[in-house]
Amino acid sequence: MRWFEGPRSRRFASRAGRTRRRGPSFALLTAIVIVLGLAEPAAAYIGPGAGFAVGTTLAAFFVAVLSSTVSLFLWPIRWLVRSIRGRRAHAKARVKRVVILGLDGMEPTLADRFMAEGKLPHFSRLANEGTYVRLGTTAPPLSPVAWSSFLTGCNPGKHRIFDFLTCDRRQYIPQLSSVSIRGSARTLKVGKYRIPIGKPDVRLLRKGKPFWNVLGEHGIFSNIIRVPITFPPEPFHGVLLSAMCVPDLRGSQGTFSFYTTRGEGEAEYIGGEQLRFERNGKALRSHLIGPPNSLVQDAPPIHCPFELTVTGRGVATLRVCGETVQLEQGVYTPWVQVAFKAAPGIKVKGICEFLLLRTEPEVELYVTPIQIDPTKPALPISHSAAFSTYLAKAHGLYATLGLAEDTWALNARILDDEAFLHQCNEADAEREAMFFDALDKVRRGLCVCVFDGTDRIQHMFWRYIDPDHPARDGQGGRECRDAIEKHYIQMDDLVRRTMEACDGEDDVLMVISDHGFCSFRRGIDLNVWLEQNGYLTLKPDGRGKKYLAGVDWSKTQAFALGLAGIFLNVRGREAEGIVDPKDADALREEICAKLATLRDDESDEPAINRAFNAHSIYRGPYKGDGPDIIIGYHRGYRVSWEAAVGEPTDQLFHDNDKAWSGDHCIDPKLIPGVLFSNRKIKAKNPRLLDLASTVLELFGVKVPGHMDSRPMAVADVDGHFPGGPESPGSAERADDTDAGECVAGAERVGGGQG
Repeated sequence: MRWFEGPRSRRFASRAGRTRRRGPSFALLTAIVIVLGLAEPAAAYIGPGAGFAVGTTLAAFFVAVLSSTVSLFLWPIRWLVRSIRGRRAHAKARVKRVVILGLDGMEPTLADRFMAEGKLPHFSRLANEGTYVRLGTTAPPLSPVAWSSFLTGCNPGKHRIFDFLTCDRRQYIPQLSSVSIRGSARTLKVGKYRIPIGKPDVRLLRKGKPFWNVLGEHGIFSNIIRVPITFPPEPFHGVLLSAMCVPDLRGSQGTFSFYTTRGEGEAEYIGGEQLRFERNGKALRSHLIGPPNSLVQDAPPIHCPFELTVTGRGVATLRVCGETVQLEQGVYTPWVQVAFKAAPGIKVKGICEFLLLRTEPEVELYVTPIQIDPTKPALPISHSAAFSTYLAKAHGLYATLGLAEDTWALNARILDDEAFLHQCNEADAEREAMFFDALDKVRRGLCVCVFDGTDRIQHMFWRYIDPDHPARDGQGGRECRDAIEKHYIQMDDLVRRTMEACDGEDDVLMVISDHGFCSFRRGIDLNVWLEQNGYLTLKPDGRGKKYLAGVDWSKTQAFALGLAGIFLNVRGREAEGIVDPKDADALREEICAKLATLRDDESDEPAINRAFNAHSIYRGPYKGDGPDIIIGYHRGYRVSWEAAVGEPTDQLFHDNDKAWSGDHCIDPKLIPGVLFSNRKIKAKNPRLLDLASTVLELFGVKVPGHMDSRPMAVADVDGHFPGGPESPGSAERADDTDAGECVAGAERVGGGQG
């Protein structure tokens, strides 16, 4: 087994190395969750973590063994049934394989420009020989919302994901919208330990059935790699590695650690913390912080000690968990396996990378968020459970955190541009190995892989392509000003290699993005706007308190929380609601109308393009579970960092001077995604959610009636469309907010667009 080498900065190239081989352990079966972690700040996208549980019970052990035994005996029967169904299914299919390559956040105007300049020849080939169109995204155009619509073929009112965060209406605090992790409800006290009775509850909050589950019901196999909002994984006929919202070992969405000998000692950052080394002669000692240990009273975090010895200028030796790792300044280590001892015989396994930042005049060390070890996962991160281990054995250890690229360490200037780019390139390289492994092994069926680098690099480096951005100076790393363009060129080469791995006669290739991108120059504190307009009242000492702790609920009609929405304080729904439910819709419309007139006094530009009454644009049983109002910001604007976590400030507009300088939390009509294909496709106003039904029809599978997805017409390899020139997807949309999907407008931009 070899460490997979991918494109990366030379200075920050990881040392090649071999992942340690270890045989399967039945102890792993008992390492199934009992410690419930407290929610911690989420890196990248502000909010709480999912929580984390670690531990063991005899019940869990016997259930796991029994399940494995039954599966072993039933496997021949299941194989026979699936083989028969698969042959029948493929007999109706128009293609042998569909390959979907997702490039999160690929911006069509940049693609247009780089193609016109001749820098993306393989994207241009797809556009000229097949299809290139704008792809309508969701309202709001946030990754968890958009990818949930992609995989379910439904609007948010049916899949229940409206943002990264949702509001606990009983306590007015933010919660992760897609997953809940809770420990066993009952425990048995044995000495100082509390032994859980029963299994933990790891629950996917997204509703709706992924379209590959529907394919599996008809015997068609799928390989799904890192598609957002698939954690915890659901069983189906195929294999899957989860992505966005997989927590780190703390239960957060990513908490980095920064160690230093500087005198100021410990400190906190958004998404991380600073810890001080303790000197022991020539050695420096500290510890890694692991999950809360609820096996004991008050659930203190479990620590894993390590020792660092500076052996020369820019070099050091690290000793952790019995291993010795050589460090070189500016060079990431490979993934290092670490263990946290919760109780005798119970260890929680994780992985992390170390980066020696400097050895003089002070010693500084950065450690990535400690992530779930894919070879011994403490939480389910793949289907089947063995799939994550297979990938690690085949290609080396890899990032498992849902948001693996540490944007907050760059915002805090703990990392510089090159160190951050290394993480992006490494994550893409790891994913490439998995993706091409899937293309090699799955010759019939569906292959989907989503790459995050496009999104992360644009978030953090847009300041270099926007001359008017407040963060354009003073961030350092000017040599990375072309990082976005270089990454698009890298993705063009990925498209080339994907096309070479596809059979042009039998495979349909689609390259998609869930939304586009634009600059984020100014943040809007929506809670200040609501206060100024009489909809929100603060307590006398309430300004500046997070998580809405400073709001006077007895006088508040509406409040903002999360990245895209405003909630009404409705009587009988919220804990201290005052708005009469009969008046709620009129209040929603009133606030929407006022928000649409908001302008930035400094620039005299419109700050909000449109505001949507969520109860009007969503359809389905869960349309009332999200925000009451969805904000469609204008280009250059977004919710302020403070408003996202319910921390009212003293001003309405804020300059965004963070490295996080690009975003897509704006009016969905201004931020469409892309669809490239090696086949000609006909559809008017194609949408991201239309891909689900399109793939089902390509495999001859009936589209479920609950789906909002409308199949697009895909030509045969000779360019002709079955059934004549018209297609089921060619009907005009009656409304550009139909089913909550704001259509971006699919003007003719490529050779195959109908």
